[in-house]
Order: sequence, then structure tokens, then C-alpha cells
Amino acid sequence: MSDSISRRGLVGALALGLAAAATGCDGGRRPKPAPAPSTPSAAASGGSPGAPPTGGAPYTLRVLAGSEVQDMQPVLEDVQKATGVTVRFSYTGTLAGAATVSSGQADGVYDALWFGSNRYLRLDPNAAGKLLSETSVMVSPVAFGVRSSVLDALGWDPAKTTWSQLGAAVTAGRLTFGMTDPSQSNSGLSALIALASAFSGAQAALTQDDVTRAAPALQSFFTGQKLTSGSSGWLAEAYQRTAQGGSGTSVGALVNYESVLLSLNRTLPGDAQLTVIRPIDGVVSADYPLTLLSSAGAAARDAFDRLTAELLRPEIQREISDTTERRPVVSGVAPGPGLGTDRRPELPFPGSLAVADALLAAYQNQLRRPSRTVYVLDTSGSMKGARLDGLKQALGQLTGATGTLAVNGFREREEVTLISFADDIKWQHTHQVPATAPQSELAAIEADVQSLTAEGGTAIYSTLEQAYRLVAQQQAAEQDDRFTSIVLMTDGESNEGATADQFAAFYRALPAGQQAVPVFPVLFGEGEKSQLQGIADTTGGKLFDATAGPSALGGVFEEIRGYQ
Repeated sequence: MSDSISRRGLVGALALGLAAAATGCDGGRRPKPAPAPSTPSAAASGGSPGAPPTGGAPYTLRVLAGSEVQDMQPVLEDVQKATGVTVRFSYTGTLAGAATVSSGQADGVYDALWFGSNRYLRLDPNAAGKLLSETSVMVSPVAFGVRSSVLDALGWDPAKTTWSQLGAAVTAGRLTFGMTDPSQSNSGLSALIALASAFSGAQAALTQDDVTRAAPALQSFFTGQKLTSGSSGWLAEAYQRTAQGGSGTSVGALVNYESVLLSLNRTLPGDAQLTVIRPIDGVVSADYPLTLLSSAGAAARDAFDRLTAELLRPEIQREISDTTERRPVVSGVAPGPGLGTDRRPELPFPGSLAVADALLAAYQNQLRRPSRTVYVLDTSGSMKGARLDGLKQALGQLTGATGTLAVNGFREREEVTLISFADDIKWQHTHQVPATAPQSELAAIEADVQSLTAEGGTAIYSTLEQAYRLVAQQQAAEQDDRFTSIVLMTDGESNEGATADQFAAFYRALPAGQQAVPVFPVLFGEGEKSQLQGIADTTGGKLFDATAGPSALGGVFEEIRGYQ
């Protein structure tokens, strides 16, 4: 979404849709025709299709990629031996990657892209114009992985299950699930679009009318989402952790790439195994296009051709399928043994960027369960100066104080608590962001942010204990069902109050519902990594790194939003 005004306007349009008043508007934006993906060809390989590529000068290709392609590393090591091309990944989310390309920040910094899909990126004319060529390397549909014991109770035939069956089970409270945040992860975006397409009955490119028609069913469906994540990898880890008796929220199903679900099964105990369901009425698949940027130089283009040619050789295609559980794209290459061969239709994608962004905004503000977020902010003496200024600026992106509300800013219906602490808690304030006209409450949060001052020592563990007590009070008082999490931002080590062992004992004594609340620590300044990693491990959270400096805090705070 381009700015807060258009974002709110589009959400408002969908709000009318929820009240059964269709808008019939796509925002007036029309993308250029999407470029056709390139296919395996002699031109790409520099020779006959399927033939080994000729060698060339060693080259390191700089690739901006989704984190899910990390599992390609063993295959790429083999490919490097044949081609001389080393792939150096920099990871980011699909939508963040699209923004990087669209803004020109990828020009000269990266040679290529490798995300699960380019379809969202192609909706943006600025980004689409920076793509020189793309080659689909492998395929994996976004599917439902249902825990075996839950599937038995539902009595479904996995080969015949429909989206409407999934929706009915979730609405009836018989199925809960985890899914990544569509604003950060391609698997979540693909799932959201598949649901909107299936529930609206769209037969062509998804329109605003289709989204409006699907909204009530989507809102009901997302009452069953009990786990969210900014990446498909962490979502799988969270499921694995609870399946093995660790802390976190237990769910009956995961929405993720088929490849992730099948790979996850290799590590799960028998009663937590996931049965992959690809609904028979259609899926949205990732086709993993390796994409050359138009800003890439001649050497990079040559390396790209050698790399793609090798990746499309039948022997490498089979290695990819066996190693990563993804489907080959070269005809005649059989998929790995765990992959079903019956085909599913591809569900339609939004026809414009305006429709896609309106769907994302509606998910954040209306369709998903609301959030309860507690920010535990270190304002000890070491935070004086640029560090405190950086913290205020980072939080300002979430309140919209910078002039543009971040894509993952504070949401409508969200409960936000700020706790300022040093050697003790200085103050704590809670805000309820309303479902409509949120600007005044966002301004109140911003006023609290600007009032932060730095002095004193650092009592991390004691403050976290107080944060958990506060969450318990809020949950008891409101009797609600929210995504709940704690963010800890500190530039130091705990030198006051409770110890790590005392906090661990405190956490273990919490009831199960409280133990399901993760802490997401932010490593900043001279923060003690071992302490913060221990907190993340104990509570089922995730450690985020902002040691690059105050300017890094904004990106980290936005990334954390995907886990809230």
C-alpha cells in the first residue's frame, strides 16, 4: 500500500462490504501486463535443453531471496562445482523484497531475486519494469497440513477435501491452525488469496467485488488462526516445538508450503505428523522464479544463464525434489516419492495492486483476530542520545508519526501497552486502538513514546515477570481471545532484580495459557546476547538483531509485527 490515506480508504471500502454493501472498485490502478515467465530453453542454457552447461569464470551472484530457499544450499553447492557460480543470499520477506525492487534500492546491490513467487511484485509497474528475465525452477503449492489425530476425528479423505470443508470445520471450532502473516510471507499471502478466491467463487483475476463477497467467510475462518509468524520457517519450528513438548501454542493444522510440511514430518513424532491436504477446488502455488534484474552487469547475466541452465538439468531437478520436497518443472522428471501426482487447478490472483493491498489491509484490521502487544522498553542510562532517538523513531513508524503508517503498523482493534523500565518500572500505559477512526489513539501512543527518558540501571527479568502479570490481568479482565506477545528491547544486560534462573522458575510456574505468550527480544547496542537468546528459547519466542545501530530498529520492529 502506498500510504496511510489510501490504505485506510481501501479498508473502509471493505468495511462496507462486510456490511453487505459492495463497492465494485479496484482503486483505479492498472498494472502493466505481466511478463511471461521464461521457460527452459536453449537460449537459457547456452546449448541444448538438458545438456550440462559449459563452464565459465567464477562469479558470485548476489541474490535477494525469501528465507525458504535456504534449503537449496546443498543443491547449490553441487551446482557451483559444475558452473563456477556461487550464490550469495540476502534474505527478506516477499513484500519487503518487492518494495526494495520498486524503490530502486536493489539496483546495483543485487543481481537477481529468488522468492516463492513474483506475482505480487509484478502488480507494481515500478518493480515489474526492473525484471529482465525469470526462470521457474521448482513448484510447491500452499497447502493445509492437518495433524493426523485431528484428521481422523474429522473423517476426511485428504484426496477429496474442499475449501468449504476446511472452512466449516474451522468455524465449528473443530480445527485450529497456524499461518504466516500475508504482509510478510508469500505462503501467508498465497493462502489468503486462495481463501478469498475459493470463498468468493472467482473464476478470473480477483476483484474488489470478489474480496467483498468473501469477507464474511474469511472473517469466520480466521477465528481459527491461533498462531502467526513472519516466516514459514519459524511457523514450522513453532509447531515442532509444541509437538515435542515445548512451550507455545498448539494447533491442529499448519498452512504452509507443501514442501515445508513434508520436510517437517521428518522431525515429528507419530501423533504430530501432518497429512498434506491440497483442496480439490484449487491452490495457489509458489513457482520459485530465479529472476535477473535489469541492473545486473554482463558478468552477472552470464553467470545467471549458467546457473539456471544447470538448475534445469533433469539430474539437478530430481535432486531438488528429493532434497527439498518441491516439484520439478522439467517435463519427464518424476517428483519425489512423497509428492502426490494428481493435479490441482490454480486459483486466480488479484488483478491489480489496489485489490491485493486492500485484501492485505482488511486482513490486518478486520479479518484476523486482534492483537495484544506489550512493549518492554529499556530506558536505562545507556540509552541516552542516538539510541533513544532511534527507538522513538522506530516506534513512530508503527504509530504513523513519521507521516506514513508502516505496512505493519499498529492495527485497528489492537491493545498496545508500553512499559518503560530501568532498574525498576518507570511507567506503563495501555491503549486500545479502536476499530474506526484510530488516529487519536495512535497519537496518544506517540505522545507516550516521545515522553521516554533515559536513566538508571537494567532489570530485565523482573520487568518481564511484571509484563506477564499484566497480560494475565488484561486477559482476565477482558475475557478475550487475542494474539498476545511481549517485545523486549534492551541495549544492556540485566544487572538488577531477578536472575535468569528465577525468571525461568517464574515462567515454568505460569499456567499453560500464560506460557503460550512468547517474548521477542531485540538485541541492541551492548545487549547480552546469551541472556536474550535464553529468554526467547524459554518462552518460545525469537531473537531479533538490531546491532547495526539505531537506524536498524525500525526494520526490526516492523519485522516483529509479523509474529504478533
